[in-house]
Order: sequence, then C-alpha cells, then structure tokens
Amino acid sequence: MKIKSVVKVMNFHSLLKVDKARKTAEKYFEYEKELTDFADNIMNNRNLILDKKILKLNENKPALNIYIGNDLGFCGNFNTNVNKAAIEDEESEKIVIGKKILNGKKNVLLAFTKDEYLNNANKIEAIIYDKVENAEISEINLIYNHYYNISKIELVKKKILPLDNGIEKKGHKEDFVIEGDINQILLNIIVLYLTYEIRIATENSFASENVARQMLTKESLRKIDELEEENTRIERKAKNAKSFKKVIENFIKLKSKEGK
Repeated sequence: MKIKSVVKVMNFHSLLKVDKARKTAEKYFEYEKELTDFADNIMNNRNLILDKKILKLNENKPALNIYIGNDLGFCGNFNTNVNKAAIEDEESEKIVIGKKILNGKKNVLLAFTKDEYLNNANKIEAIIYDKVENAEISEINLIYNHYYNISKIELVKKKILPLDNGIEKKGHKEDFVIEGDINQILLNIIVLYLTYEIRIATENSFASENVARQMLTKESLRKIDELEEENTRIERKAKNAKSFKKVIENFIKLKSKEGK
C-alpha cells in the first residue's frame, strides 16, 4: 500500500528526531531552573524592592499569552487543545508560534510558523520590552504541550511574569551595587529571561510533537498491518471458496459422465 510507505517514512523521520528532541528538552529543564532562580533573585529581591523604583506590571491591563503549536502534519490532536484555548481567549493579547494555530484573529500581535520562530525572536523581544516598560500588560503566559517524559505530554499554561513572590519563599536579600538606571537594567534582564523562557518552551514543544508524531505513526502502521492481514484473509477465503466451487463443479461433471 502506498500510504504505508508514506507513514513508514514519517515514522522513521520522527524516530530520528525523537531522541535528540527529548535530550534537548531534558537539558533545558536544568537551564530553566537556574534561569528562573536567577530572575527570581533579581525581581523579588527585598533590597531592590525596598530601595528602588522597581518595574511594576498593571493588573488592570490584559495578559499577553504566547501560544505554541507545531508545523508538522500527522500529529493527531496535538494542536487541538492549544488552538481551542487560543480561540476561547478573547481578552488577552496574543503571540502565536505554529502555522496550525489561529491566525488573523482578534488581538493577535504576531503570528509565524515554528520554523520562522528563531528569525523572528527579536520581534517578540521588542513587543515584550515595550509592553513591560510601559506597564501595558498584567502578566505573560505560555500555552503549549509540555514534555515531561516519553509517556506524559500535557497542555500547560505557564505564567512566566510576574514570578511567584520569592521574598517569603526564598528570602532573597542579596545586595547589589547599581550603576545606571535600575529600571532599564532590570527591564533588559527581564526581557532576556522571558525570551529564553519562550525558547525553552518552544524546544520542549518540539520534543512533544515528535514524540506524539512517532507514537501516532507507529499506531497507524499497526492498524495498516492489521488491515492488510484482514484483506489477505478475505482474499484467501474468497480464493479458497472459488477453488472449492471449481472442485464441486468438476465433481458434478465427472458424476454426470459416469451416469451416461
């Protein structure tokens, strides 16, 4: 079957990418932890908050939600939940990564494919910089399929700004010597942190889509094999019935000749 050859190629292609994507996602788990701790130490530091006019978000403004889907076919309902969340999200401003997620809808600030993402990361950075600097958003969230392990992939909505208040949790009290405008320094640190968080989520989503694609193509090949076996059984049965019919017809003819 021609379709079987196509699915085999897709399965093999995903299989080649799955291990690399999984290792990349797991590597980013550690990067994410260190990066979040660093940003938390800066943004929720007791001394900076008490001594400086630190950047504030505006809780009366809409959220900025970043939706991450995939560009590949044959991924089942990988994009369905992400797309549903984006469609139902009427109030937030949106950035969309992935050609199969809504485009041209209300409040979509940017939209491009996952393949185009790296070449457009600076555009995302510029929007975040402007929104945070002018306090035009209340929070920033990432919505994507998160890879936990080979058997667990779930849709998540992860808030990346503001961070949980680290003062009570971790008691950040490190003091800093500041040269220059603290808000500009913090703004650059925050934007760097956020753009890297988006990169982490995009890589994680890439691992998820390859795992989903590999599993779906594997299941499809199994069903194709079952269908082929059933067709072979039906064909064999029809062939046996035809042969048996011919034997009966020959037997009848032979008996007719003997009767004469």
